[in-house]
Amino acid sequence: MRRFLRPTMVGAALVIGSTAAASAAECIAPANPGGGWDFTCRQIGKIMFDIGAVEDPIQVTNMAGAGGGLAYNHVVAERGDDEDLIVAASSATSTRLAQNAYAGMTADQVRFVGAIGADPGVIVVAADSPFQSLGDLLDAIKADPGSITFAGGSAVGGFDHLKPLMLLTRSGFDDVTAIKYIGLDGGADAITQTIGGFTDAMTGDMSEVVGFLKSGDIRVLAVLTEERVPGFDDIPTAKEQGVDVVAVNWRGLYIPKDVSDETFDMWAERLQKVADSDEWKETMMANGLAPFTKVGDDFQNYVNDVVGEVRQLSKDIGVIQ
Repeated sequence: MRRFLRPTMVGAALVIGSTAAASAAECIAPANPGGGWDFTCRQIGKIMFDIGAVEDPIQVTNMAGAGGGLAYNHVVAERGDDEDLIVAASSATSTRLAQNAYAGMTADQVRFVGAIGADPGVIVVAADSPFQSLGDLLDAIKADPGSITFAGGSAVGGFDHLKPLMLLTRSGFDDVTAIKYIGLDGGADAITQTIGGFTDAMTGDMSEVVGFLKSGDIRVLAVLTEERVPGFDDIPTAKEQGVDVVAVNWRGLYIPKDVSDETFDMWAERLQKVADSDEWKETMMANGLAPFTKVGDDFQNYVNDVVGEVRQLSKDIGVIQ
């Protein structure tokens, strides 16, 4: 049975399109209107209805709090078998679960149904940097770990910090505590520090560096995607440079844990239809997203692997015990 949220708890629900029928599905955006999670609910929900993947417009409920933790707890505690509920998620969701930021809640308390777009991770140096490839940079770190400093827009232990650590551990370097990282207030500050020569490299997302790339201030040594990003085809992936790391800020969904496998497969199929649609391709292009399609068990397995790796790296650098 559907259980709708009382407005006194989470604020009035916001509806995509016309007034939704009582049986319409609901998407929780774990944040206020605007931003990535709200975008995910509204765009994916709208396209699902527009292409006929669902019969009724999908209701969007904004539930901000605890960096997504309030919504996560609500789903686990009160909506665990709701077959009509989807929840917006991103790599921040899996990172926070790995680092126990949701007050003891774990990633296996929901089912991650899919992701269909992403802001690609990148490793960037200034245009005049001596490092011409990702291999050059990693070799310099291995030779003298204290000689290289990264800047990023997340705090110590955040996803920007973890990206170079993932690259290094998968290339055979295990002393991650020796890696110097400066967490700044956003990607723009991080890239400015690198351009100015105060740090050796920047770790961030593609959307943060496009302007600097076009102006010729930087070079992107690697994009952390499965394949090269359309429109930036001259930038090699880390994988093709011999380091098997995919690190993107994915945009996707999770659903309650106790729904049936048939319901899980149904939402995966609906999400795949959105990914395959011209409407979603236009949305990605308009919002600077790269293709990143993993749905169903493929995505669940990906999240499980990422959570495990992030948890271990976070322990190694002392972010969690």
